[in-house]
Amino acid sequence: MFHSMGLELVPSLKTIPFLKDAPARALRAAGKEAKWFSLKAGSALLEAGETADAIYFVLSGTLGAFRPRESGHMDFLGHIRAGEPVGEMALFSGGREHSSEVHTNSVYALRDTEIMSISRAGFDRLIKAEPEILERLIRVILLRLRQSGRRSARAEPKVFAMIATSPTIDLETRANTLKATLNGMGLRTTVVNQAEGEDKSTAYFDHLEHSNDIVILTAELGDHGWYKLAVRQADRIWIMGRADAVPSDPILARNNSPARQFKLVDVVLLHRGREKLAATPGQWLSATGGERVFHWNGQKGRDCQRLARVMSGRSVGLVLSGGGARAFAHIGVVRALRERNIPIDFAGGTSMGAVIAACVAMGWSDAEIERRIRQGFVETNPLGDYTLPVVGLVRGKRVDHRLKTHFGDATIGDLEIPFYCVSTNLTDGDSHVHRRGYVRHALRASIALPGILPPIIDDGDVLVDGGVLNNFPVDIMQGLHRGVIIGSDVTRQRDGFPADEFIEPPGFIRWAFQNGLRRTPPIASLLMRAATVGVNPKANREHAHICVIPDIAKLELRDWEAYEASVEAGYKSAIETLDASDRVLSENALKQPPVTA
Repeated sequence: MFHSMGLELVPSLKTIPFLKDAPARALRAAGKEAKWFSLKAGSALLEAGETADAIYFVLSGTLGAFRPRESGHMDFLGHIRAGEPVGEMALFSGGREHSSEVHTNSVYALRDTEIMSISRAGFDRLIKAEPEILERLIRVILLRLRQSGRRSARAEPKVFAMIATSPTIDLETRANTLKATLNGMGLRTTVVNQAEGEDKSTAYFDHLEHSNDIVILTAELGDHGWYKLAVRQADRIWIMGRADAVPSDPILARNNSPARQFKLVDVVLLHRGREKLAATPGQWLSATGGERVFHWNGQKGRDCQRLARVMSGRSVGLVLSGGGARAFAHIGVVRALRERNIPIDFAGGTSMGAVIAACVAMGWSDAEIERRIRQGFVETNPLGDYTLPVVGLVRGKRVDHRLKTHFGDATIGDLEIPFYCVSTNLTDGDSHVHRRGYVRHALRASIALPGILPPIIDDGDVLVDGGVLNNFPVDIMQGLHRGVIIGSDVTRQRDGFPADEFIEPPGFIRWAFQNGLRRTPPIASLLMRAATVGVNPKANREHAHICVIPDIAKLELRDWEAYEASVEAGYKSAIETLDASDRVLSENALKQPPVTA
């Protein structure tokens, strides 16, 4: 790291948009408190918890903001580019007379970056000399607060490195196909290969980034300068692999790219048909340190369009809440989205919402989803294999068999679109997000409502229904993609709990004689409600750009036979919500013309 201090920085201060109109006298005073330094890619500028004693401005390069979790994982919040301030929230909230405020997020250099810092004292001098600077800073703070968890154009990745893992991959054709698709979306896109970029200066890449919406750098994997430059220059790395090949492990060395270091890596598996995978998507993720797996069949078509939306930040994530039989309403929501030609690029959910989301991620049509859900959960009681309770009201074998029948041995990475579901880990008292492994195993954990279905044991952890802690996991979708989030929430409102069935209840044999075994006994509702009573029924709704809340207040969690009414309520609510979301759909280029015959 190289430092420079003093009045010679005054010319650089004038290049910062915030300070361009400040009086020369004020800039000279601030210059005495300013420092210039370079930060190597991968290095930390700020760590969460550190005292805020300066404000920083990016002169060149790119920084990344991260929110640390208790687990040690860091959620990527976005890019900070040239001309933008860093650390202004903590500095401002600490007040001019106090220096005890700490940074809540960590900031790292994603590329080699030049930075200007101005001490608290120096910035105070600037504000006193030019109060308008404080007004500008407040506007930035308010903008970032409003954009918290939402899409910001400047925070989006702009430079993508597409890395071919085999010389037989026609990388140029793939990149140019994506470019044409992105251009068709109104986005200025350029593709740079080795011949065009290997001898160029940093200024060349800065110009490309400033003059384009998307920059695609193409390189073959190997120990050569252009590959190393491409992965270090990229905001995000896409590893292009053949579906019929086995990856070397590791593909990316851990020390050769900040994107690898901070898990800003995706795998794109290229298919030529329905060939058998030579390696699992999980193996590709392990070899690359990647976060997401995409599949690309052919050259153009639906997969290419989805990748273009992901690359441009216009992808759509669908989140479906848990809610027992009430979750059938999600099927109507999915039908409404498809009728409006609104794509679904990511899917996730909890409990029965996770089951519906998995159906979508499998690529099933509306008719296929209906057929399988009817077979699995409507035509016969999925919780009908009652047993004397030891760990659950039912044995769970019937549910296991149905999940196996409909989802087979598909893994989460095999699915047409990225998918996740949520369970609750009773061992550590936290939510567990399923991103790998068999779909049926993940779903079985997510729907294992305590006291009804036996829990799932995973590497010593006891997993139960995700609705116990996170029934509407929009927060997980925020970390999975940076586009629009559409949610459907059937969480029961706090509208009371029916008491009739619990007044002098009959014994089980008498109850079964009166109601038959197709209907789940009242203890199921009791356990469902008890397990989720602490969940805020409106939790996470504010993080969805569009939130559908089906009108199904009269439907019970165990009303498995109310399929048609629930689906229709979801469809009707979705249509009404989409009609009222014209601005969001238009801003994100998702508003589609009506389909005509």
